[in-house]
Amino acid sequence: MQTFSKILSITALSASLALGFGSIAKAAQKTEFNVAWSIYVGWMPWGYAADHGIVKKWADKYGIKIDVTQFNDYVESMNQYTAGAFDAVTLTNMDGLSIPAAGGVDTTAVIVGDFSNGNDAVILKDKASLADIKGQNVNLVEFSVSHYLLARALEGVKLTERDVKVVNTSDADMVAAYKTPDVTAVVTWNPLVSTILEDPTAREVFDSSQVPGEIIDLMVANSGVLKDNPNFGKALAGIWYETAALLRADTAEGKAAREAMGSASGTDLAGFETQLAATKLFDKPADAVAFTASPNLPKTMDLVRNFLFEKGLLGNGAPSADVIGIEMPDGKVLGDSGNVKLRFTETYMKAAADGSL
Repeated sequence: MQTFSKILSITALSASLALGFGSIAKAAQKTEFNVAWSIYVGWMPWGYAADHGIVKKWADKYGIKIDVTQFNDYVESMNQYTAGAFDAVTLTNMDGLSIPAAGGVDTTAVIVGDFSNGNDAVILKDKASLADIKGQNVNLVEFSVSHYLLARALEGVKLTERDVKVVNTSDADMVAAYKTPDVTAVVTWNPLVSTILEDPTAREVFDSSQVPGEIIDLMVANSGVLKDNPNFGKALAGIWYETAALLRADTAEGKAAREAMGSASGTDLAGFETQLAATKLFDKPADAVAFTASPNLPKTMDLVRNFLFEKGLLGNGAPSADVIGIEMPDGKVLGDSGNVKLRFTETYMKAAADGSL
């Protein structure tokens, strides 16, 4: 089974200073838009919608064209978006800050689609307590959400990264690595978690349900493009909520959709539904609005930005975690209000909630 990395990249960071500060850059009105996505349980609706006419339906409603492209490499999809080849992309809240935002591209979260609620986990070999991780080598994708999850897990048992040794390991190699005698601790995400836990030696000692709402999956768009083309945002919201409803629908159509999404992600219906069960899906727009407006979101983004700053992922020479501004739906800004590059908005999710799409 092929898997795809939810990993950080710093290849786009050098652009951050060149693009400067200030308000949303002026884009231009246009009628054709490009959207990128990659394989993950919470993002499978985008591929399904493209294949089953839902993207075309909503694009036609607003007199636009939307091309949806699947990337087999998550990092490359974000880099292509950051470079301007795509108007929107699926990514996590952490990666949105570390790649396009830190790369100088003003980016808005149009859809808050879900958060990991058990899909990401810390697994030990023949040890049942998280505290047993002390002194071990821990295999994970360095600077990924797995790295962040490890840091949060260690805090809970009064440990730090100094108490373990991180071993950078590709997600593609994780299952095979676990089977070797030298590997005794891993942090990864589904479907790899489920595969590794099939081994009788594997013990899950911490997962993302213990830090709920911190690993968030988004559909983001270039803020300038969105400002000048609000119908693009409306179409994205329409596409998402129509398709996401199928993930919960207890109907033949819903089952067929989940089966198709599971097959497209390299698993079967049962495997896909297991991953879905470990995902807090915002298939109802009102729930997404409530989550996005919650006071917990600024707290989460504060944790994330400080983690990224400590890892040197907010740009070369960044003096503090405040270097990039993160705007919340109420207009309050974490960090530099003169350099806002990541924005959370309720606008399009609210439109879906009140039926005004």
